[in-house]
Amino acid sequence: ANGLRGTAVRRLAARVAGQVHEAARRCLGPGQGELDRAAFEEVFPWGALPGRDGCVALAPAVLAEGLLVPAGPGYRFAHEEVADWLQGTHLDVDGALTSLVHRYADGTDDGPPPGRALLVPRHRIGPVLQALLLLERQRGTAELAARLSRLTEAMEVLDAPGPGPGGTGSRAEARTASCSAGEVRARRAGPAAGDQQDTPAAGGPDPRADARWWARRLVGEVLTRVPDARPYLDVLHRLAARCPFPPEFWMALPLPEEDRYDLLRAVVPHDGPPGTEGRVLDAVAERLAAEPAAVQPHLTRWFTDESPLRATPDATVASAAQALLHTHRHRAIDDLTEALADCAHTRADELLGALAEDEPSAMCRAVDRWAHDDRAARRVAAVVWGLRTARHATGDADRALLRYAAGALLARPGDSSLHGAALALLVRDPRTRDRHLPTALKAFAEGDPWLPASALAAALTTHPELVLGAFRARLCGPDPAAGDLLRDLAHVTSPVPARRIAGLVREHVEQCPEAAGATAAYVELLLEHGPDVRAVLFPLVTALLGSGPTEVRRALAPVFAAPGGEASRPLRAELLDRLLAREQDPGVVEAVLRAVGGRCGDPERDRHLVQRAGLLLGRTPEGATRYDHVLVDLARGAPEFAGRLARWIADAPQDWAALVGPSARRTVEGLAGGVPVSV
Repeated sequence: ANGLRGTAVRRLAARVAGQVHEAARRCLGPGQGELDRAAFEEVFPWGALPGRDGCVALAPAVLAEGLLVPAGPGYRFAHEEVADWLQGTHLDVDGALTSLVHRYADGTDDGPPPGRALLVPRHRIGPVLQALLLLERQRGTAELAARLSRLTEAMEVLDAPGPGPGGTGSRAEARTASCSAGEVRARRAGPAAGDQQDTPAAGGPDPRADARWWARRLVGEVLTRVPDARPYLDVLHRLAARCPFPPEFWMALPLPEEDRYDLLRAVVPHDGPPGTEGRVLDAVAERLAAEPAAVQPHLTRWFTDESPLRATPDATVASAAQALLHTHRHRAIDDLTEALADCAHTRADELLGALAEDEPSAMCRAVDRWAHDDRAARRVAAVVWGLRTARHATGDADRALLRYAAGALLARPGDSSLHGAALALLVRDPRTRDRHLPTALKAFAEGDPWLPASALAAALTTHPELVLGAFRARLCGPDPAAGDLLRDLAHVTSPVPARRIAGLVREHVEQCPEAAGATAAYVELLLEHGPDVRAVLFPLVTALLGSGPTEVRRALAPVFAAPGGEASRPLRAELLDRLLAREQDPGVVEAVLRAVGGRCGDPERDRHLVQRAGLLLGRTPEGATRYDHVLVDLARGAPEFAGRLARWIADAPQDWAALVGPSARRTVEGLAGGVPVSV
């Protein structure tokens, strides 16, 4: 319409752009971010522009184009994002941050007097955000990181108790610190009710609370808007450790997942109790349920973190990750087994052990995959978990997978050290037992560490003489692994095989008294099976107590005196009575006494056993002296025992008068913290 072409149009565009920037700069002044009528007419005149290439008035042009729109008595930019960006290019970032946050955090200014509005309404946050983002684009990530770091320091100061109301931060403020862009735009339209939550009851804004709001919101919004948050990981780790931000903030950060879950791991200890809102652990659980294969490897890296959770101190970050993986195991269980195998951590082994019991089919699939894997570590995993899972694999399909895995291992000549485990799997399976049992028995006789006795024990029902002969050969010789062998045999509880094994154990300990400890461990494991093993256990123990070496009775004494599990307690008590009823050796009685004094069990039972030991040892002067020495030794090593003993003597002095000597009484009284024990 004005006949402008080429360079003249570009020149005009530059002039108009300059006027638009001038309008944006003026919008930064006091007010709600608009131009009053006088300023608008000065920047965009209504009349023709003399000397401007014949261009007509700018005011009607910018209004017709919709660049600015009328707003009350003035004008504002129609597009808020454009307005924020334009204003941000003219904002003094450091001056704005000082005015909004740092002067309150540094203690150099307490803000406006009560009853007066703050100079900068919260809904005008947009230009400050854009100025910070522009700082990164123009001057680099180091400049923005410095500002964010200082804002984080200010948050820590402002969250601490301060002189004004609202001196302590809240989770509500933390949730508002990372609201969405839509929420920010909504706030720019005018102050919202939520922005007034920090106003003291006396009237007027709280400057520290307002500064805290600005610091949290600026940090939260900037870090979720940058194209890559990795340059600010130091700031993020500081936030994770000290400043509560909601789960949405951490999930929205533009970060690789490895870095995100590393940060989430540091945030989890600050979660509220289960059932409360805003828990990071709940957000992680939702992500795990939605994308299990992607999240599982990241959670396995939490296994090294034993930091306690503040809301549930008995739980740790590691145990929480373990529980999450087990709870959501069904969504991608094959991926879970692979992630756990890659982890190589005790927590991963515990979870794999649980899967071997709860999900044997999945573990059989994993064992088959690992047995065919070219990685040596995977084939070792196939051996370890194949043996663990075989006890729980009852389906034909599961057993078939274990057979395939064993065949793959045997087909590798270079894996000869693993062949014993493969044979163990094949001997457990009735379909392949006949073919592979002779080879397995030979390997067992040679002491193959990967061929446990429990695998051969499965063949006791079909080939009892061959298997028992192999066990006898191992137990009758000087076998350093005899203890492991007896532990494996303790899991055989079927009546007929168990009785024959008990006979082998008796023969072994009579020939090798130094095996007393291993025999006692075998008896203790057998006890935990409860009344079902009574018919096997009692003949063995009766024989050992009657004709066995003294070393065996000394080893069995603490086993019977221990509380044990609920199923074994009646058996332990009955066997202990049998032991003490005819015991003459002071060392055996002392073993009972030390077993009771070394732990806290049922008080009445412990008192009875300590008294009974005193009566048995008190039959000779040497025994009485020995009893006193043991009591003093136990009291010095376990203050809680000293306290219990002092109370027993004080409650019934006549029962202890002939048992505890004066010197022992004085020692126990002193160690018990002044509880009088004198008669």
